[in-house]
Amino acid sequence: MLILVRKVQQSIWIEGDIYVTVLGVERDRVKLGITAPLEVKVMRQELFGASAGPETAAPGMRPGATAGDGRQRS
Repeated sequence: MLILVRKVQQSIWIEGDIYVTVLGVERDRVKLGITAPLEVKVMRQELFGASAGPETAAPGMRPGATAGDGRQRS
């Protein structure tokens, strides 16, 4: 596991076009922004095991999206 320290508004780059930005920190919660291509699935870990595929998404949500998914499209 790679451990990095970032401040608010600082980002990390993951090979390809994936960026993770620290948007804010409040108490014990960190708000992250993830910018990734549409073909890259981004999901919270606790939902990963429960997801069998796009058909498990809630009504009105795009395939691969999770609640609070605010990915920017590039």
